[in-house]
Amino acid sequence: MPRLSLRLAAIVSASLACTMALAQAVVTVALPADIRSTNPGVNRDGWTDAVMMNMVEGLVGYRQNGSVAPLLAQSVDISKDGLTYTFRLRKDVRFHNDAPFTSADVAWSWNRYMDPKTDWRCMSEFDGRSGLKVVETATPDESTFVMKINRPSAVFLDTLARSDCAMTAVLHRSSLKADGTWDKPVGTGPFKFGEWKRGEYVTMTAFKGYKSPPGNKADGYVGLKAPLVDSVRFLVVPDAATAAAGLKSGAIDAGQITSADVRELKNDPNLAVQSPPNANKNVLLIQTRDPLLKNVKLRQAIAASLDMEQMVTAASEGLASVNNSVIHRTSAFYSAEQKKGYRYDPKLAARLLREAGYNGEKITIQANKRAVVPSFQVAVMAQAMMQAAGINAQIEVLEWATQLDRYNSGNYQMSSFTYSSRMDPSLIYEQFSGPKDKQPRKVWEDAQALKLVEESFVELVPRKRQALFDQLHNQMIQQVPMIMLFNDIDAWAVRKRISGFSVWESKPRLWGVSVNPSKS
Repeated sequence: MPRLSLRLAAIVSASLACTMALAQAVVTVALPADIRSTNPGVNRDGWTDAVMMNMVEGLVGYRQNGSVAPLLAQSVDISKDGLTYTFRLRKDVRFHNDAPFTSADVAWSWNRYMDPKTDWRCMSEFDGRSGLKVVETATPDESTFVMKINRPSAVFLDTLARSDCAMTAVLHRSSLKADGTWDKPVGTGPFKFGEWKRGEYVTMTAFKGYKSPPGNKADGYVGLKAPLVDSVRFLVVPDAATAAAGLKSGAIDAGQITSADVRELKNDPNLAVQSPPNANKNVLLIQTRDPLLKNVKLRQAIAASLDMEQMVTAASEGLASVNNSVIHRTSAFYSAEQKKGYRYDPKLAARLLREAGYNGEKITIQANKRAVVPSFQVAVMAQAMMQAAGINAQIEVLEWATQLDRYNSGNYQMSSFTYSSRMDPSLIYEQFSGPKDKQPRKVWEDAQALKLVEESFVELVPRKRQALFDQLHNQMIQQVPMIMLFNDIDAWAVRKRISGFSVWESKPRLWGVSVNPSKS
């Protein structure tokens, strides 16, 4: 039997066995890659976040429109000087172990995150390295948590709500073993952690004691959040063809699909296809400290050699369009200035190569072959276009985990990469801007650019923030520390036996999802 059939048979068998054993409402969601850990916001990537966000919650979360609202907090009061944030906590919240939620838990979680030994992804956002620093916290009573910061910030609450920070999730201390090492997430979300079998699946079960935040409908990560199914099984299915076959057979209830599969699966009477947009950014990173690529004219030549319209159309199967601004088109800060971008100009590329003194040295583009990101497709087209312009471009295909490690250490010349979404433009620029000596994963470290980014974090007037973002965009187009290509269009297929399934910013929300047995 072919390997594809064997894998599909195993999926079907596992799905049926799980369903029969539990005799409950079970939903199976395909993941194209395994999670990196169960430790929220620590050892993570986008798929890890997607799973964890169904199990953990923070004081605040994002609404559908990108603004921030209370979640575990009942309300947030900000002092007139913008330095003190007082969180009044909800009193109906319990942890998955049925322990009550209090300000002491918020303080314990915060102190753990700020301990360097935890290695929290977002520690640098709050310890002063990025300018903002939480200088004091307090618990006046069990229903109040207070945070004081060193300067006014336009994005303090946004940063707390970020998915890559795991919403700064409040965890119960039983998440750790007796020796202080990580065990499993004991949070407050609508689902509880079940089991993680590496390389195969992650399960979670409905938290029967869950109390939803206020709201009569789902709204981003806030609003109505009801766990309506007994169990969810995230099944690791790296092969896109296997995932599509599982969706058609019924072994998989929901899964992200490639753009190429959209047309076929739309014609399946048992499936519905969703194509929600998101703010993920598909880019070509350029290591500006590389002995060769530190030459700005060479970077400009690379940009001029790329026919981005052709590249984006092919990479997205015509679903996406070029956006050279890191700010998403739906943002209030996407101005006329943000629409300006690179120009495909082979003659300009040739002239810039001569001026750069380029002599045919090899430039390696790192890429991965994950089915639901266009990393490899973009790299192949970039290579062909660069070679046509006389640039010796080569591709190095890596496993995603390896490519991510190379990114984090700054160990690349070029990398075909996808950034997860951010809502506020300051946070978008912060993703890739910063001093590489302190944070090797940063891409853009121009002093003037970093100054503008820093100003945007403390400027509270929208008109003045817009001017800063427009200046940053123009400077980035000129310096080419990376080439922003296009934003993602998600494509997901869902079995029609499932109701209420939705994807927001590339992450499946399993609350509000129910099963119609008559359509199984």
